Amino acid sequence: MLFFLGILWALGYLIGRATGNPGMLFFLGLFSVGYAIVSYFAGAKMALAINRAKEIQKKDNPRLWRTVENLAITDGLPMPKVYIMDDPAPNAFATGRRPDKSVVAVTSGLLDTMDDTELEGVIAHELGHIKNYDIRVNTLAFALVGIISMIADFFLRFTIFGGRDRESNNSQLAALALFAAIIAPIAASLLQLAISRRREYLADATGALTTRYPEGLASALEKIEQTGSATRVQNTSTAHMFFANPLKGHSFLGLFSTHPPIEARIKALREMSL
Repeated sequence: MLFFLGILWALGYLIGRATGNPGMLFFLGLFSVGYAIVSYFAGAKMALAINRAKEIQKKDNPRLWRTVENLAITDGLPMPKVYIMDDPAPNAFATGRRPDKSVVAVTSGLLDTMDDTELEGVIAHELGHIKNYDIRVNTLAFALVGIISMIADFFLRFTIFGGRDRESNNSQLAALALFAAIIAPIAASLLQLAISRRREYLADATGALTTRYPEGLASALEKIEQTGSATRVQNTSTAHMFFANPLKGHSFLGLFSTHPPIEARIKALREMSL
């Protein structure tokens, strides 16, 4: 998170100097804070709406409800709201800025594919995200990527359409700012994705400790590796929240992936059993 703030500050500083308006850094700071606050409070509702998740009660799916309830009690967490997405791909996600505002959403495909121990493993993983406050971390990280990308886009448009026409502007500084505006969004995205992958490993470990049966989660991952996890609703803004990558295709070199390789996650879980 400190690296994110460093990228944001450096980008704002260079753009302010290059445009001859050092005070721009202050306004960029205000905008960043406002955008992060909106993302923090509205992120959960947006994620549920984007993925067409519908809230259920115990009578709608007793098996899922009891699994979430029992594991929440084991973890010492408040009972989260439970949602189901009508999608054949086996997948799930958790959201909510605090444990008492949390939500667990699963696909119908996950319920159809997993046996009870595998379902427990997946739900324990999602509750691990809630317990570790991963949703808060990932929401803020994603918001900062959006802020950096918007600022960079603004400066690039400003430059292309003739905003940099003052003779007092240092050409080298302007070139440096232009370079930063191109590189900063890429660096910020890589950083956000790295955070997301690290938190997936942590949630796997937390879930395995909750159930005391790492094999259940490893088996669920094996089934997902065989069947695929790409959902019908494709949205990059919420992909990092899912149990397994919900997007079609594979990211280049793994650097641009929201999740670690499934085989690496399975290996780590089975090493916990030794």
